[in-house]
Amino acid sequence: MKSSTGQTDWDRGPSAPDDIARGGGTHTAVTPRQEAGAGDTITNSGRTMKINWYSEFTTVERRTFWACLGGYTLDALDSTMYALLAPVFITVLGFTKPEIGALTTMGLVGNCFGGWIAGAVADRFGRMSLLKITVLWVSAFSLLAALATNYDEFMAVRFLQGLGFGGEAAVGGVLISEVVRSHLRGRAVSSVQSGYGLGYALSTALMPLIFYFFPATISWRVMFAAGVIPALLVLYIRRFVPESDSYQALAARRQAGVKPTPFWTIFASSNLRGTLLGVLLSTGILGGGFAIHAWLPTYLRLTLHLKVASTSGYLAMSIAGLLLGPIASGFISDRIGRRRTFVVLLVCEAAVVIAFLFMPLNLNAAFGLVFLQGGLQGGAAACMLPTFAELFSTDIRASGSGFCITGGRGIGSISTSAVGVLATIIPLGHAMGICALTAFSLAILAAIFLPERSGVDMDAVNGMST
Repeated sequence: MKSSTGQTDWDRGPSAPDDIARGGGTHTAVTPRQEAGAGDTITNSGRTMKINWYSEFTTVERRTFWACLGGYTLDALDSTMYALLAPVFITVLGFTKPEIGALTTMGLVGNCFGGWIAGAVADRFGRMSLLKITVLWVSAFSLLAALATNYDEFMAVRFLQGLGFGGEAAVGGVLISEVVRSHLRGRAVSSVQSGYGLGYALSTALMPLIFYFFPATISWRVMFAAGVIPALLVLYIRRFVPESDSYQALAARRQAGVKPTPFWTIFASSNLRGTLLGVLLSTGILGGGFAIHAWLPTYLRLTLHLKVASTSGYLAMSIAGLLLGPIASGFISDRIGRRRTFVVLLVCEAAVVIAFLFMPLNLNAAFGLVFLQGGLQGGAAACMLPTFAELFSTDIRASGSGFCITGGRGIGSISTSAVGVLATIIPLGHAMGICALTAFSLAILAAIFLPERSGVDMDAVNGMST
């Protein structure tokens, strides 16, 4: 059914008018022609699209983009080491599959708390300060992981390092969403998620080099020690990247006497629907991804019996998908909206998972499916960054976005442990598939009812809650 504005119910969101106040602010619709930059093409659907969107960036937008992309890349370098080293932990350190799953889950639970805490602090003290702190935090605990001597120490370090991962994900996504103009937001912000693929590529390339020069008994320590590299990014951030204009305007209002908005405002009646659906969406997307990616190296090595060199080839295809998927999803979401993009990507990914893990395949077919799964997963995860930033006003944007993203990570982390437990009674591939498909079903349900806020003007939602 179409409304008087010509929008369908799908476009507007079930029972959710586009002018719902978030944290006391009012969303103002911005037409593509108001937001279009020079050289944009206005499509028949009224949305702006341009292939070379990067050329439109201002200096500040460009520097912020690279800072956030670098943060995601270098944090992914550290976080993906655990998945890559899982077979080593099993064969060299004697960890069991359930213990590997629990180790991964502990990191993701820390990620969850880190996002909540960093989001609330970033809304109070600014995005840039927290971005620098989280990058340094991740680097420090990667080094401590290299010094761990037993399973309990690994668990503690993994949780504490996860705090930094969650904080960086929450703050970086909000910062780039606020800085980049709305008609570029889907493409630019989603592309930042490609940093996960870049970081995964770096850790995958680093692993065979380190294992070539060092014995397996100490090579894992060398890999973790290399995780201090992200600390160098802070030097660039301190010198070249300013605070977002949206937050500076918010800070000026507070200096004029407006009280800060409490974190729990994200659960107020005007925000509750978006918050709960956001967490459910994130839980499904990330939980399904964790069920696959946390166990993929182990599945390739121990189930498909691939050698390290062959495993690296398959992981390279997955990484290529994680690199290209976010870029493609940015174009799609700017074209058809965030919600439709989630549904399309998740249905396609579920089909790929069924083919990859439940059907007999030759290795060449599996090669292509690994690429497709990586691309679809990366695209769906990337689309969450602009989506959640658009749901909340500036005074609670980092809190709300951080809660949605890392709350989903914390809950979705159950899938990694679930795979480990199920793999003791059914084949590992089937365990991965069951957990992933269950998670994707939840995400599709959440996406169908999620409010559509694509391209909302961030500066029009600076109203403060009282």
